[in-house]
Amino acid sequence: MKYQLRAIDNQLDEMLQFSGAIAVEGVKGVGKTESAIRRSEHLLRLDRAGDRQILEADPEFRSFSTGTILIDEWQRMPECWDFVRRGVDAQRTPGRFLLTGSATPQAGIDTHSGAGRILSIRMRPMALFERREHCATVSLADLFLGNAPISGTTDLTLNDYVSEIARSGFPGFNELPQRAINVELDSYIERIVDRDLPEQGYNVRNRAGLLGWMRAYAAASSTTMSYSEILNAATPGESDKPARKTAALYRSKLTEIWMLDEVPAWDFVRSPLAGLAQAPKHQLADPAFVLRLLGVPANRLITERYRHFLGPLFESLATLSVRVAAESQFGSVRHLRTRRGDHEVDLIASNQDGDLVAIEVKLTADVKNDDVAHLHWLKEQLPDDVVDMVVLTTGNRAYRRSDGVAVVPLALFGA
Repeated sequence: MKYQLRAIDNQLDEMLQFSGAIAVEGVKGVGKTESAIRRSEHLLRLDRAGDRQILEADPEFRSFSTGTILIDEWQRMPECWDFVRRGVDAQRTPGRFLLTGSATPQAGIDTHSGAGRILSIRMRPMALFERREHCATVSLADLFLGNAPISGTTDLTLNDYVSEIARSGFPGFNELPQRAINVELDSYIERIVDRDLPEQGYNVRNRAGLLGWMRAYAAASSTTMSYSEILNAATPGESDKPARKTAALYRSKLTEIWMLDEVPAWDFVRSPLAGLAQAPKHQLADPAFVLRLLGVPANRLITERYRHFLGPLFESLATLSVRVAAESQFGSVRHLRTRRGDHEVDLIASNQDGDLVAIEVKLTADVKNDDVAHLHWLKEQLPDDVVDMVVLTTGNRAYRRSDGVAVVPLALFGA
């Protein structure tokens, strides 16, 4: 299968010139190893006993010639983090180490933070603009400059977006038929329960309870529903519910393997705004998991019975794309909601200069004044920080409204 360029590739190429070690982290199957191996001369796969033995015998990497050393699935041998940290201190060679991992080390295993020595970069499933068929005409990098020219057309329809949600952003599934993708995703979820969590030191005693909680969490995608509400939704009408401590453990362990990808609430330190809610917005690693966990057939998502899922799922797909784009600029993404709920902005992308791009996500091709009201409110509150306002839509044409808001079909949005 031909390698597909990823937004993270530019990050890696830039930072390997300066950083002695970079850890690429993210959920299994997103392409971490493929991106890293293209930039490496040496490979240690720590899911292989032989490679672990090599590293145990040579923790100072004396037997490795010049060039980048890739340590894959580093969490299988957590002490290698400290080997790398000490190697960075001793060798002071940019681009010497790459680490890839699909989980954090088990609780109770001590590793030095690596601060100042090991740079961490998150890799997510493919954003829409990273998938082969699509060509972005509006980049987040240009939006950060302010008043970027907005243009472009796309033939993608609502059905196409539904298909993209169902197909997932896992590169290994890209060329499979949908039926095979469904089987792969179902198997992925089963592996989480039966293999990945036990490898993290958590033996699942109540399999049905965990899967029920995951389904309830999936149903809460793109919302700020409280965790107690998620627990109640997972066990409707049951008096013998899992303890909150158990539900919190589910959340913690699923986060450790990057399966949960919550959007944090905005806490901009220079903000004059008061009364901002702090609850995160719930997202799974990929919106395709939502369909599989909830048993929603993709070909029925636009029917009356299931259509209420479509808006949150489209927002999940948009959130994935915005996060990948922002992080390729070494930025971040948060959401904003006031405690009273009178104002909310779906996504706020920020760059290292403190510039903000405020983004609303709308499952429509027809953007009305009400759809941009919260964007204008935020611009009024932070006129020097908000450099652009955007509505991501399912429409066919990108343009800028007379009030300054950029209307951009998600298919045309890129890094």
